[in-house]
Amino acid sequence: MSPSLHRAPRRHGSWPTPITSEFVVRAAARLGEVVVDDSPARPGDVWWAESRPDEGGRTVVVRRAADGAVTDVLPAPWNARTRVHEYGGGAWTVADGTLWFTEFSDQRLYRLDRGGDSPVPVTPEPEVPSGVRHADLHVTPAGVLAVRETHPASGNAADVVNEIVRITDEGTEVLVSGPDFVSDPRLAPDGVTLSFLRWDHPHMPWDAAQLVVRAADGTEHVLAGGPGESVVQPTWGEDLALWWFSDRTNFWSLYRKRPHEAAELVVDVGADIAGPQWVFGQSRFALLTGGRVAFAYGRDGRDRLAVLEADGNVREIGLPYAALRNLAAAGDDVVCVAGGPDSEPVVLRVPLDGGEEQGTVLRPARDLGLDPAWNSWPEHVSFPTRDAGTGIDVAHALVYPPTNPDVSAPDGDLPPLLVVVHGGPTSAASPVLNLAVQYWTSRGFCVADVDYRGSTGYGRRYRDALQGRWGVVDLDDVVACARFLADAGRVDPARMAIRGGSAGGYTTLAALSMRPGVFTAGASHFGVADLGALAAETHKFESRYLDGLVAPWPAGADVYAERSPINHVDALDTPLAVFQGEEDAIVPPDQAEAIVAALREKGVPHAYLLFPGEQHGFRKAENIRAALDGELSFYAQVWGFDLPADEGIRPIPLLPSGQHRDQVPSP
Repeated sequence: MSPSLHRAPRRHGSWPTPITSEFVVRAAARLGEVVVDDSPARPGDVWWAESRPDEGGRTVVVRRAADGAVTDVLPAPWNARTRVHEYGGGAWTVADGTLWFTEFSDQRLYRLDRGGDSPVPVTPEPEVPSGVRHADLHVTPAGVLAVRETHPASGNAADVVNEIVRITDEGTEVLVSGPDFVSDPRLAPDGVTLSFLRWDHPHMPWDAAQLVVRAADGTEHVLAGGPGESVVQPTWGEDLALWWFSDRTNFWSLYRKRPHEAAELVVDVGADIAGPQWVFGQSRFALLTGGRVAFAYGRDGRDRLAVLEADGNVREIGLPYAALRNLAAAGDDVVCVAGGPDSEPVVLRVPLDGGEEQGTVLRPARDLGLDPAWNSWPEHVSFPTRDAGTGIDVAHALVYPPTNPDVSAPDGDLPPLLVVVHGGPTSAASPVLNLAVQYWTSRGFCVADVDYRGSTGYGRRYRDALQGRWGVVDLDDVVACARFLADAGRVDPARMAIRGGSAGGYTTLAALSMRPGVFTAGASHFGVADLGALAAETHKFESRYLDGLVAPWPAGADVYAERSPINHVDALDTPLAVFQGEEDAIVPPDQAEAIVAALREKGVPHAYLLFPGEQHGFRKAENIRAALDGELSFYAQVWGFDLPADEGIRPIPLLPSGQHRDQVPSP
């Protein structure tokens, strides 16, 4: 019999739960890239990266030897993290047991030799602190290929230079210079042919990246990409065939060009296989022995693993996971990061020739010691929305119902809704067990993680529906999702909140100020309040991003003004919590402080937490906890429910003091 039958009912939102903020961050780690080192020195070694909140967000490189021994290769305080494009990725690689990595504190390239105790610097100390950065590392017999990003003393984003370089014991040689951006430098097995991606402002790599091949004589050929076509993840095969993903047919599909033959479409599954290149080092496919290819693709809100056989047939591998990334070949097997609704991410080795289909877990998830009955499983929901000239009138979400085996709600009490708006805005909801989501559902919240138009995974047309319409169709979709769930009787329409970070923070602020009357609370995590200020002051990678999402800058300044939440504060009367990193170079603190000042002037109930030492996104355990507990405390004060006494959550200061009870709707 359920324990809930023996306990007094409690209102949704105030349910006691073991999933506290301390539980969320305890021994947590965010898994990054995976590298298989099959060199004679360390055959079968698997390496991966872990970002650990309880170590201040430090990224550690971990090695699992063929005999199963697991070792942290980088001791504290070493931190393998790059700031190229500010988002990083591709900060390390391994060859023949030697680790090459970019150290976060100074952005120099270092080498840790096999069996060595301490890394040694490979690149010199730059004149501008952290001004010469390295990413997308690739070891070749002639040196290390890398994307180098050089920042001037002026700090002007327009003067930042991105190049492809080769680093040797003798120094650094520039191989590619001129394009605004470059990535994926890869040397063909012939040792002389170089491939890479390039794109220029105002495009982003998911808009119009070109695949270029440079021959030994220096001549260059564009194989794919350009206006209206994005190419990602080019990879050479041992037979000198070049593979890549292109979205020219709407979905990112797999292409191949063999020597002396025309490029050909190899796999189109009617869904995106690849994703947008926000960070370096992503991999959604792996070339295997015998001419086979393993790849992951998404459909109906979850990923599947498949194998393209040498005869052209595609075979799906049954796995109990719903998200797969960072694929790497390991002989006839594939190693990847995998997760699902009942599992945090793990490092998984999957045999593709029969055997145990579930694979072998090389790096397990945390032992949560939590009864599965606490786990809220997501439901992939499609709901109607306004066309708004896009030709698409349906959007999607993962909806997590309130779940707690120990508590029931009073009759007629509907759960509060938390609409989650992902960043990017090209990101996508992921069906992987996330304790930061279960933190809310176990307290009685319903959580809707919305894939509004512009999200990845549904093809280019769905993604491009946001072009020129950011601040319009995303608002339509989050509002439509909330109303869809309220009309279905699944949530309390008087207790609907919206929250998001970065681009999701912008949509949060815009929904509250330009679609008032739907949400009764909100939380912006490092969100954008002034689009014009963002266009004028952000870093190089995104400095022209809004040209496509909003309008060309500065010619379209009136459109920026019209869609900036800071210019609609006259309609902003919804209580709002704001969370911001003090060292954020992507969305600087003045964005948060502008909206907070407007709230203060109007007397709207609000809370503001500024985290010293944090950049774009929170990595330190204490700050992740403060943001989670602070947001919960904020909703409790606004909606008038009690916090569990045994968690010791200190109420976040709500300003202006004493006014909020009269200014928010009754629950």
